[in-house]
This record gives sequence, structure tokens and C-alpha cells, in this order.
Amino acid sequence: MRLYSLIISATAFAASADAEQITQTDLRHLPDAQVYVLGEFHDSAIQHQNQAIAVEALAPKALVFEMLSPEQIEKITPADRLDQTLFDAATSWSSSGWPDLSLYWPIFEAAPTAPIYGAWVQRDALREAFSNGAAEVFGPEAMRYGLTSPLPESEQSEREQQQFEAHCGAMPLEMMGGMVASQRLRDAQLAKVTLDALQEHGAPVAVITGNGHARTDWGMPVYVTRAAPEVDVLSIGQLESAPEGQPPYDLWLVTAPTDRGDPCEGFGQTQ
Repeated sequence: MRLYSLIISATAFAASADAEQITQTDLRHLPDAQVYVLGEFHDSAIQHQNQAIAVEALAPKALVFEMLSPEQIEKITPADRLDQTLFDAATSWSSSGWPDLSLYWPIFEAAPTAPIYGAWVQRDALREAFSNGAAEVFGPEAMRYGLTSPLPESEQSEREQQQFEAHCGAMPLEMMGGMVASQRLRDAQLAKVTLDALQEHGAPVAVITGNGHARTDWGMPVYVTRAAPEVDVLSIGQLESAPEGQPPYDLWLVTAPTDRGDPCEGFGQTQ
């Protein structure tokens, strides 16, 4: 999960005239949209607090979490929604590999009765996408979400290089095409679950996800627009340093950085 932090921090963003920097205060007064994609560094407490501020102000009809699977969602009871310990036990969050639930809990508290949707893709599906492509795994709606079309060569190459750097060079560059395919599957699944939530509960829907998925140039918003161009999406990225150029979000803000040490240490090498 920390790979998204590496990808975002290592990227010099292409200029986007539409991107606008905001402050924490602005999160209480966001422009109208049907879907709000709230990006994050997964281990940043302040960024989760910011998401909670936005969620409380938006009063969403539904919440979509990248971190939860549909199977986990089925185990959650109304009582679990009100108690962090019960929620942890019901979802096995502590053994999931995500940062501590206490970082995310303010978001749940900000909309305690909003239905929750899970968009996590299981590892076997990701492995299959790595080997056979995202469309093969996604199923009948793959064309609707654009998964049957190859990425432009320049984008494919850039994304493979970013994945290579995100994995600290511990995997061969030739394998990164499979990683990009897995990422496309995650983005498409996030988009599909979000559109399901929107259809079933109405707007607005708030999506809690990593900054990599929140990108407007090739992240989850692209797949929402491809599948349902009539849906109005607003993406907010949260960075930890001033970017080079305008980031690929509709709105973005900079927060204090999280001390996470050497992010490449877990890959057996440092940079």
C-alpha cells in the first residue's frame, strides 16, 4: 500500500490549467459534484483528518473505501459502525496490512450512518490481471470501462517506469507492465463500485483512496467518466511537499509530511 506514497512523491507532474490549490478550510466548502474522490497518503494521520472534515461537510449518501473488500462489508453490523474495536474485529482490519484503523476512524465517525462500499481487489485477481490483463479479470463490462483498449504508448511507458521506481528497482522493469495492468483493474473496480453506490443511494458519494487512484489523468476518475460520462466527479489530491507543475487533481493541498523512514528498506535495498 505504501507504493502509492512513493509514486506520488517521485513524480514531476505535467501542468494542468484546471488544477487548483486549496486549504484545509476549503474542505468544508467544496464545489458541487456527484462523486468526490478524496486522495491520501495511507499512513498520514493529518490527511485522514482532512478526509473526515470533507466527509462531515458533504454528508455523503454513501462511502466507498479502497481498503475494504465486499466480503468485509457484509460482516459489518450497525453496532460495529459505532465502535472501533468491534469494527476492527468484524473486518479483521488489524491483519489486513493497512495502517492502523485509528487513522481512518474519524472518517467513519464523520458519516456514521452512510452505507459503506468496499472496492478492494483480492490478490488472486490482481495476480491474474498481472499475467493476463485487467480486461480478462474484470469481466463483461471491461469494454465499458475502457479496459479492452491498450494505453497510449507514452502513458504505458511512463507508468511502467513509475512502478519500477515505486518498487525501488527490486523487480525487473520488464515486469512492470503487469503491475500497470493490476493498477488499471483496481481503478476500474473503484469506479464500478462507486457508480453502483451512486445508483443505489444517489449523490453525493465520497471515495476514500490513495492519491495514485485519485489522479484525473489515469486514475479512477478516468474510468468513471469512461463508463458514465454524465457523472460529475471532483478529485482532491493531498501532497506532502510543493509539486513541480500542477498535480493531476481537480483540487489539491499540501500537508505536513509523515516520517516514514526509508521507503525502500522493505524491498531489500535503499536509494
